Amino acid sequence: MLALTNYSSTMTSEEDFHSEENLSVLDVIKSTTIWVSSVEEIIQYRFRNKSLLEEALTHSSYTESPSYQRLEFVGDAALGLAVANFVFLTYPDLDPGQLSLLRAANISTEKLARVAIRHNLYPFMRHNAPSLDIKVREFALAVQEEGDEIPHAGSVKAPKVLADLVESIAAAIYVDCNFDLKLLWEYFSWLLEPIVTLETLEQQPVTMLYEVCQKQGKHVDIKHWRKGTRNIASVYVDGKLIGSSSSDQKDIAKISAAKEALERMYEMGSLPLEDGSIVKLDDLQEIEGAKQKLNSLCTKKRWSMPVYKVDKEVGAAHERGFVCSVQIETAAGTYVTSGDVKTKVKEAENSAASMMLHGLEDPKFGLGKIS
Repeated sequence: MLALTNYSSTMTSEEDFHSEENLSVLDVIKSTTIWVSSVEEIIQYRFRNKSLLEEALTHSSYTESPSYQRLEFVGDAALGLAVANFVFLTYPDLDPGQLSLLRAANISTEKLARVAIRHNLYPFMRHNAPSLDIKVREFALAVQEEGDEIPHAGSVKAPKVLADLVESIAAAIYVDCNFDLKLLWEYFSWLLEPIVTLETLEQQPVTMLYEVCQKQGKHVDIKHWRKGTRNIASVYVDGKLIGSSSSDQKDIAKISAAKEALERMYEMGSLPLEDGSIVKLDDLQEIEGAKQKLNSLCTKKRWSMPVYKVDKEVGAAHERGFVCSVQIETAAGTYVTSGDVKTKVKEAENSAASMMLHGLEDPKFGLGKIS
């Protein structure tokens, strides 16, 4: 089975490239030749040994031919070294730490998966794992919505199979060129474009967060914990909680939290954390009676009572919605968080209180489970 999926706006068309059981031997040879030639045309490289490309396009679930696993092993190392050479020569004054970040950004799973989508390589991969199509389709749709190149991981985690496919094709070229790394980069580098540069690297939320704080002598700590099925990431700068987010995926929660922290820093004029901090937890179940629970917690901990404020009114008069924030003063500092849109102010206040309680369940506060 070939994963010839059409990633158009409907994303529903899928057909086998050929069905060998209904073809003669000659027809199979012809169809295989067309299959390989189609990929050669995409990557703009003609193989001397066509079987290398066939192997690079074969997933381990397709047991009738050798899979790309061995090539993927070589491709991972070869691409890493080729990119290392490129950034080393391009940035002669860059320190090893930044060179490592540049190399990692250009061969990350996210980056290579987007290469596979951009050049439509996945449809030519032989496999017998329908679940892969679902994951790739979901990622491809997200890429279409977000734009092909974003400087950080998107809303859907990149399927590793896409990165493995790209690494395997790179390895096939590398082996076909008699293991000449210079030729590999010459033939393959254009597929990776746009290359992540030092300038674009600084736009990645997590990297940028560390860079900004390092320049200002601030310490960044990103903590992770789970609440039910959700992964929660919280960003602390010099011990102050300034951003938090949740997601099914740990990596996405981390990136979203970093983006939230950067947005808060921008709003407050870099890092004036003394005035307050912000928590934002998405998609967590609202706690019933959250206002009363937060009041009781503040009383028990001898904190000042929560202060609520209507931050925003949305919608027409007959469909008015409210967004409230809540602020609390703790021994560790001042914290502010906003809730979801609600049709009544009291409900909006309870939503804000619920978000605050979720944030305070971070192990840093030592309060244990509140909700």
